[in-house]
Amino acid sequence: MARALFSWWEKEPWLPLARALHRLGWDLVASEGTAAFLAQHGIPARTVTDLTQVPPILGGRVKTLHPRIFAGVLARDPDTDREDLARVDALPFDLVAVSLYPFQQVVRRPETDLATALEHIDIGGVALLRAAAKNFPRVTVLVDPRDIPQVVSELEARGATEEATRRRLALKAFAWTATYDQAIAGYLAGGPVEVLTLFPGLELRYGENPHQGAALLTWEPGTGPLGGQLVQGKPLSYNNLLDLDAAWRAVSRLPQPAAVVVKHASPCGLALGETPADAVRKAIEGDPVSAFGGIVALNTPMDAEAARALQGLFLECLAAPDFSPEALEVLSRRKNLRVLRLPEPARGDDVQYRTIFRGVLRQQADPGDPPGTQWRVVTRREPTREEWEDLRFAWLAVQPVLSNAIVLVKGRATVGIGGGQPNRVDAVRLAVQRAGARARGAVLASDAFFPFPDGVEEAARAGVTAIVQPGGSIRDEEVIRAADAHGLAMVFTGVRHFRH
Repeated sequence: MARALFSWWEKEPWLPLARALHRLGWDLVASEGTAAFLAQHGIPARTVTDLTQVPPILGGRVKTLHPRIFAGVLARDPDTDREDLARVDALPFDLVAVSLYPFQQVVRRPETDLATALEHIDIGGVALLRAAAKNFPRVTVLVDPRDIPQVVSELEARGATEEATRRRLALKAFAWTATYDQAIAGYLAGGPVEVLTLFPGLELRYGENPHQGAALLTWEPGTGPLGGQLVQGKPLSYNNLLDLDAAWRAVSRLPQPAAVVVKHASPCGLALGETPADAVRKAIEGDPVSAFGGIVALNTPMDAEAARALQGLFLECLAAPDFSPEALEVLSRRKNLRVLRLPEPARGDDVQYRTIFRGVLRQQADPGDPPGTQWRVVTRREPTREEWEDLRFAWLAVQPVLSNAIVLVKGRATVGIGGGQPNRVDAVRLAVQRAGARARGAVLASDAFFPFPDGVEEAARAGVTAIVQPGGSIRDEEVIRAADAHGLAMVFTGVRHFRH
């Protein structure tokens, strides 16, 4: 009988694994707290104490550190090692899944003292991960719940995981424990607790220009670019990856179905549609000139109609969560088009790193408006129902555009974008110029406040009817008076969304 060992601090994300292995008839063994959690969900599991006959000691500091546990994990071949296993009355484990004590999260809290930090250094869990990873030719090790679907799929299909999968998961486990240990060392040294362990991910032909060397490094070894899979086309370039990252982050924050066109790391078209094809067409129509040679991302699976909507437009890359067989057949006629399957949306809780001269900057990715954000109408006129719909979309659309960022939206699609400008009024002029006649009746979103009324006046002259912006300028009253003078509706969000 196949056997699994569980020890989880964070338990909920691992329930699908326990349910799947129980359904497949596995023998489940878990640390006491994890076993109690599984029992609450109707999943039987023996405890580590049942196997070792030694209850946890030292206030739980010692639970899994026992020869019967580690012999079962480290046994290379249960038959060859039968005599040694019998000597300590140990049973072999085929899968080990561990969630470590949350050391990094705990020491970020300002109230955490040294004693509390030390109690949140995981010993047994790290040892189990390293033992299982060392023995990956036989044992499957899991440290990341996102790997559960692949493992369960392989177990259901063939009764065991593939060696390539076990090797990838072992590499991830070693990377996980290396980062964990470096975070502890950084804390004790009085330094940062977030430490990146980077691994070679992809050798690139060159960087931004042909005379610059480049490579993709990753802290999730064994995964494809952006965690996805290149299903068609030439290898991705440095610039492709930057643009794909911008496109995927942008489209991931939009409702479905939505499409985004990116050129030089900034969106030039964003749109919601009734269908994927409708979204694609509207995003391209937002700025068809800039769309040439760009990257298109769709946040819903691409069908054949959406693939055909791209015909006639030269593109570098295309990204979507999945592609229908018919869509892939249409896309296969474009041999130079790089097609990337990205099953996981970009998350707002990701950490972003950027290098500067002799240093690295770290920040949380912009998750959008914080919970509890309240918009307020500050002008005499309130937006109409149609304007409210477009203002909500415009506010999402402006956030991935380079600052200073201005977007004009009509029918839940951008018709003009001005970004990356050193002053806001020029960003308005650029957005209006690109929109042309389509600016009349459009709404406008600004990623930060208007420092002067001039941007509002430029928008009004072009026919814009409503504006959404953070507010907070010392000249807000002047800006509001300008909007009222032109009959515009204006909404303040109280939240800024710069993207440098």
